[in-house]
Amino acid sequence: MSQQKRLFLLDAYALIFRGYYALIKNPRINSKGMDTSAIMGFMNSLFDVIKREKPDHLAVCFDKDGSADRVEMYADYKANRDDTPDAIRTAIPWIQNILKAMHIPCIELSGLEADDIIGTLAKQAEKEDYKVFMVTPDKDFAQLVSKNIFMYRPSRMGNGIEIWGIPEVQKRFGVERPEQVIDYLGMMGDASDNIPGLPGVGDKTAKKFIKQFDSMEGLLANTHKLKGKMKEKVEENAALGRLSKQLATIIIDCDVTFDAEDYELSQPDNEKVQELFEELEFRRLKDQFIKIFSGDDDTTQAQVSSTPTAKAQVAEKEAGGGQFSLFGGDPAHTGETITDLNSRKTIGEVSHSYQSVAQGMAMELFLKNLMKQTSVCFDTETTGLDPL
Repeated sequence: MSQQKRLFLLDAYALIFRGYYALIKNPRINSKGMDTSAIMGFMNSLFDVIKREKPDHLAVCFDKDGSADRVEMYADYKANRDDTPDAIRTAIPWIQNILKAMHIPCIELSGLEADDIIGTLAKQAEKEDYKVFMVTPDKDFAQLVSKNIFMYRPSRMGNGIEIWGIPEVQKRFGVERPEQVIDYLGMMGDASDNIPGLPGVGDKTAKKFIKQFDSMEGLLANTHKLKGKMKEKVEENAALGRLSKQLATIIIDCDVTFDAEDYELSQPDNEKVQELFEELEFRRLKDQFIKIFSGDDDTTQAQVSSTPTAKAQVAEKEAGGGQFSLFGGDPAHTGETITDLNSRKTIGEVSHSYQSVAQGMAMELFLKNLMKQTSVCFDTETTGLDPL
């Protein structure tokens, strides 16, 4: 039986903010006076996921212009938040350029939060039999957890992770089903997003109401079972409760599509990534990158030609056996003439570069990329001409 494929979706801003504030007392300032804490913190989280998990598929999701729909519903949504620190604003394009050089998709849609993009992609991938890990410390994502969708919560300093499946969500929120987390958040509110919730309802009361009434709708339909001031507060703020639940609901049908090939972890542009790290003065991260993607400690790795998000082009021509042919077959099978073959460019006529492929992640990515090519050329060395 083939192993179930895994998709890791990173909540960019949650990890960037967390990385920045983890170093707030000892910020990383380079020789140019640039605060690189947010970039360093995010890259540490990304590399930790890649090293630990060796994911098949991975993408990073960004907020863009906030949630238009939620602000339209409630003008004070997230209005209590401080302005984004300049160091984080500066960090975003750097992070996106590094991800681009690593051939990792950056997904953002105007007017939508990363939560909604991750929610939509997670549900789509689940339908294609993927196991999905949402890499974020944000508790709101617990509402999306299912048999094949998990929260992957990194620690602040990279010292470990927590994985929340259904049992962990049930225990943390006192719910029977993960989707009831929406009702929990709607009842007690969420200070970080400025979602008001029901006045007088905190963690313990929300859990009690979930157990007794199952949902926000169940609570509001049975206020006659409440007593005293609580009955009065819930009845007077029923509309606020419904609104709060709506604000806390992650969208799972936004305009984004999961295409497995576009999210497959590919061979990075080693030269470009190292160039960016050198400019940022990230010596340790540069060394770490080389070890992860090259399999050894050499610092002179160069870019390998790859097509990270293009549709795979595997040679299908074979001589009746139904097997894929890595090399595309001989001229008789491919329809090419000797003239066609002789007209192909040689290594002396095209720009090229070299990379040592040792083991581990480097070898995995090399083989994945190799299998996407329509043809492959290789050279061997020998110690003698006698085959015996």
